[in-house]
Order: sequence, then structure tokens, then C-alpha cells
Amino acid sequence: MLHHLGATRSSLKADHLLQTPDTFIRTPLPGANGVEFVVHCGPQVGAAFTQMTAEFSRGGTLAPAGKGVERFLYVLEGVLDVEIPGGRTTGSLTQGKFAYLPADTAHQVRAAKVSRAVLIEKRYAPPSGTNFQTGFETNKPELVIGDEASLPSEALGGDAGLQVKRLMPDGPPWDFAVNTMTYDPGAALSQVEIHVMEHGLLMLEGGGIYRLGDSWYPVSAGDFIWMAPYCPQWFGALGKSPAKYLIYKDWYRHPLGA
Repeated sequence: MLHHLGATRSSLKADHLLQTPDTFIRTPLPGANGVEFVVHCGPQVGAAFTQMTAEFSRGGTLAPAGKGVERFLYVLEGVLDVEIPGGRTTGSLTQGKFAYLPADTAHQVRAAKVSRAVLIEKRYAPPSGTNFQTGFETNKPELVIGDEASLPSEALGGDAGLQVKRLMPDGPPWDFAVNTMTYDPGAALSQVEIHVMEHGLLMLEGGGIYRLGDSWYPVSAGDFIWMAPYCPQWFGALGKSPAKYLIYKDWYRHPLGA
């Protein structure tokens, strides 16, 4: 079968990657049983984090992340249970629910049924010294369990057609953020952004046009985008239904690590 003679919307450039579902390859990884992974980005492409789609068979399990590595899970479909020694549990995580596991948290993820989840892992970067604005020593991040549906939404830059939900707490203990952003049809970012943070982005619903570097791409639900620091970026929603994506960025750390 010729598969459209090698045609795809996927593209890899020095400062960005667009990866479309027709190019996804599944792979097993250590510490998982009954789970396959689509590894979207990692150090091999220049990213300082990994973002994957984890595809669980019923009863599939995932062991803790490596030493010093923090983990974020967002359920796309199915049911996941995060089991923590001592009888603690997150409860069943269904579509739109999420969990943040601080580095070196003992746990196991188990699928109650066939499930898919966003899996983000990053080596934790502790804050340095004292927060001089407040004069207190920063604390370590804590376990976070949440449900996107119950979170407040805020208009980005006062534009009611572009709504943001912040899934992670904000402050010195946390070194990355994960948000969902929902655009009404025709809504767009107010500027081309160029900044020090890098991004991992999964399109959840709808579609539109993404500018990455000097390239313009049509994007739709299921696409993944990695953006390097300082990659010029802009998005506008197209179509008759809202566009929505989940987006990661590193956060709250000095570029020098000081």
C-alpha cells in the first residue's frame, strides 16, 4: 500500500516539531506492563522534558518515574487508578482528570479498562535558596489531583473567546505548568509569541492554523507540537467548533539555574 506516496503534515525543524497521528509509532518502555507509548518529544529532539501518549490495555500498569523525575498524567479516555503505598489513592481518574506526582513519589498507575493518557515527565529542578520577595524558604511540590471540568476558566488577555484553565499550582515549588486553552471559532492569539519557555502541546478538539518559526501548518485534534525556546509561535482557530489544546511549559526557574 502506497500511503499517499509519503505525504504527511508532520514536519521537523530545528526549533519545532509537528507530529501528526499518521506518523505515530508505538514502543514499549521499561517499568510498564500492558502499556505502549507514543514518545512525542524528549532529549533526542532537544527537549528538556518528555511528553508521551500512554496507551493502556485493561489491567496495564506503569511503575514510578525514574529517580528525581516528576510526572504529570492527564486522562484522555478510560479509567486510571494511581495507587500509593499506605492505602492512599487518587480515586479513579476518568477523562479530563489529572494527577501530578512529585519526584521520587512511590506509586503505581493501573488501568481499570482500556485507557489513554498524556504522560509528561521532567527531571525536577529545585528552586534555589530563598524567595527574596517573601523572605521564606520555598517548599517542595506536593501531590496534586484534579478535574479539569471543575476548574475556573479565565479569559486570556481579556478575550472572552480564548479561555485558559490552569491545571497545576503556581509558585516557586513547581517548575512547570500545564494548561488547557479553548478558542472559539475565529479566535486567535493576540500576538506572535517568542519566549524562553519551551512547549509540548496536544490538540484535543477542533483545529486551526499554527505558525511555528517561519512555517504555517493546518492542525487538528490528535496532533502534537513541540516548540523550542524562542520559537516564534501563533495560533488561530478555524472551523465551526471550538479548538482546544493541552499545553506544557517550563516555569518559575531562572535561565541560569540560579
